[in-house]
Amino acid sequence: MISFEDVEYVYPSGVKALDGVSLKIEKGEIVALMGENGSGKTTLLKHLNGLLKPTRGRVVVDGVDTRSATIAELARRVGLVFQNAESMFFSSTVWEEVAFALRNFGYDEMIVRRRVEWALNFMELGDYAESSPFLLSGGEKKRLALAIILAWSPEVIALDEPTTGQDQLQKEKLMQMIRLLKEQGRTIIASTHDVEFVAQLKPRIIVMRRGKVIADGGAEEILLNEDLLRSCNLLPPQIASLTRELGFIGIKPSLKHPREVAKELLDALSRIMRGG
Repeated sequence: MISFEDVEYVYPSGVKALDGVSLKIEKGEIVALMGENGSGKTTLLKHLNGLLKPTRGRVVVDGVDTRSATIAELARRVGLVFQNAESMFFSSTVWEEVAFALRNFGYDEMIVRRRVEWALNFMELGDYAESSPFLLSGGEKKRLALAIILAWSPEVIALDEPTTGQDQLQKEKLMQMIRLLKEQGRTIIASTHDVEFVAQLKPRIIVMRRGKVIADGGAEEILLNEDLLRSCNLLPPQIASLTRELGFIGIKPSLKHPREVAKELLDALSRIMRGG
């Protein structure tokens, strides 16, 4: 569904943010982009909806070459939630903020009302419908940005640091939302430094450094590779560190749920006590 073909992007300042990026993302995949600041993650996301056009190479989304499509055309296919959510706001109320894109796409007013209500309630923002979006907390602004995108339900949802400012409960809700969207056949691409969130989500992970893709694989493969993570200034998730430390009693490093690790620990201790 999405193809980057030897994509290079150079900002007007001369900084090369993408350097020969080639990758394919299939419909319905969950993909996490990881890497240190300045590795090119956000630049890559902005190529999905045409905010940026390749300096060289091409990006194809659902058969459409982004170089020949407008941002408005691509927006129906790709919804991008910015890291700085406030940069997406310009309306006087939270309600109008979510309704704007739906009206712009030509939805009937009854459908607009229904979708706005659903999105605000889903993101637990219903009580703020008549409030100014600029008066929300940092975490609430991030949830509003998500509500704006979810309301028109594009095929591809791109999230730039979606867990920033969210507490654990909201992170779990976000994870459930991502899994639900996957079941609906949506494609989710998230740029994030949150290794704990990624360890629980277990998506495909693409690791970037200095504008290049340096690794691409499953969560177990990537997040248990300490050398790779260290090269990108990322710490391994706590569960991986814990199971590695328990390796002396036969528990292999993994990204299993803590309950599963606890059960393995009890089983291992039981074997030791029996002399097994």
